[in-house]
Amino acid sequence: MTTPAGPSRISSRDNPLLKDLRKLAQDPGAYRKLGRIWLEGDHLCRAALARGVTPAVAVFSLSFWPQAPAEWSRDAAKTVLVDDELLKAASALESPAPMGFLLELPERPAVLPEAPTVVLDRLQDAGNVGSVLRSAAAFGFQQVIALKGTAALWSPKVLRAGMGAHFGLRLIEGVDAEALEALAVPLVATSSHRGDWLHAAKLPHPCAWLLGHEGQGVSAVLEARATHHIRIAQPGGEESLNVASAAAICLHASGAATLKR
Repeated sequence: MTTPAGPSRISSRDNPLLKDLRKLAQDPGAYRKLGRIWLEGDHLCRAALARGVTPAVAVFSLSFWPQAPAEWSRDAAKTVLVDDELLKAASALESPAPMGFLLELPERPAVLPEAPTVVLDRLQDAGNVGSVLRSAAAFGFQQVIALKGTAALWSPKVLRAGMGAHFGLRLIEGVDAEALEALAVPLVATSSHRGDWLHAAKLPHPCAWLLGHEGQGVSAVLEARATHHIRIAQPGGEESLNVASAAAICLHASGAATLKR
């Protein structure tokens, strides 16, 4: 039931493609093993298309296919229709989406030495990582370097939290601190207890912001590499901010400083 220009249909839960989708939806590191990324839902798929991403496979439930916009499958190398219950079973969402894209995992790019950069040092929470990616994209940072120990950037939870920011950033993950030697910009470390106050500091631009582990902060190794140390004034008396909130404040201040120059 497949035509050269038309979609094919999947009606067996043992289909290899469905098996891959289940793995990608449920295992945060499966994309590294399979070399593919599963984008579930129209928001992420729209964000990918807007950035010129071409899906390897466009996947639709049988009931949704008649109303799916033509552009969602037009550029895909392949389009498949899946029985509704089978597609729901391949989802990790409470409310499974009726469509998604399967993408080829991009090769890890080289570090751009002079690009405005965010460095993630062992951030564990997928929601925090996705939120930081959103802030980086919003405030003009081009590159994110995730050191080993950081939550997998292309995992389902980080993808959902990133809300499409992935496709506007140069993402480099799974590298050691030595990879930062390729950067030719100042390294700015965030801290809860030392350094210049953010609101009074003269921030370098471009620069690389170092954002550390939720509980331990930036590692001693990275702190030693930093050329600047920055802390955020907290008149309310709280000991520290959530790393995603702190990142949004710092990256906004850094991006806004460039507009004044």
